[in-house]
Amino acid sequence: MSISTTTPATSESAQANHSTLNLEQSSAEDRIRWAVDAFGDGLVMTTSFGVQAAVMLHLVTRIVPGIPVVFIDTGYLFPETYRFARDLTEKLGLNLKKYTPRMTAAEQEALYGKQWEQGIEGLKRYNVINKIEPMDRAVRELGATAWLAGLRRTQASTRGSLKVAQVQNKITKIHPIIDWDNRRVHQYLTQHGLPYHPLWEQGYVSIGDWHSTSKLLDGMREEDTRFGGLKRECGLHENNGGDFQI
Repeated sequence: MSISTTTPATSESAQANHSTLNLEQSSAEDRIRWAVDAFGDGLVMTTSFGVQAAVMLHLVTRIVPGIPVVFIDTGYLFPETYRFARDLTEKLGLNLKKYTPRMTAAEQEALYGKQWEQGIEGLKRYNVINKIEPMDRAVRELGATAWLAGLRRTQASTRGSLKVAQVQNKITKIHPIIDWDNRRVHQYLTQHGLPYHPLWEQGYVSIGDWHSTSKLLDGMREEDTRFGGLKRECGLHENNGGDFQI
């Protein structure tokens, strides 16, 4: 499958076409090539520089050098995450596009307090301000029509039924490694000499903001390590009923 930079397809036409390409049976590499053929310059990818972020960053940029890599920096990330982001950006030559909330952490806490301690409603407001609105801005400013994301079905019950490609809030989401398990991820990282996030060795299996991430302890599921187990998704990977608008 050749890579082209033709006019990006609409979400509707791409959705119709991918059913004939049997993406579920395709390799991760062919899923990425399909996305490039379908969406051209409208294709972006995201990263949180999480535990296994190096897999998608390496896999995608080998096929699409220079693809815009959207990084939402909430201002509440672990120090190790910022250093990991710096190192991978340099190592892989990433075309990093960093987006931050319009409100600083200090302003948010002054106006709303510690939103992550205010139950589901507090978390929803926190995620809109710190993640959904910045991603909305990134989509609009970059002219994105499709989005490569590193979600995997084994990560959480909320991701078990995800398709390789699906429309979310009028943008097509493509999940090239949706069917990979932890063993396959480890094999890829080892094969290509790529690192896990530094906090992996300390027992963290899913890493986001420092205040809403915990180590995996006995009896916990991976999804329990985020947001105190109240929810798994931060809003970026949920259908919000719009174009990420708030």
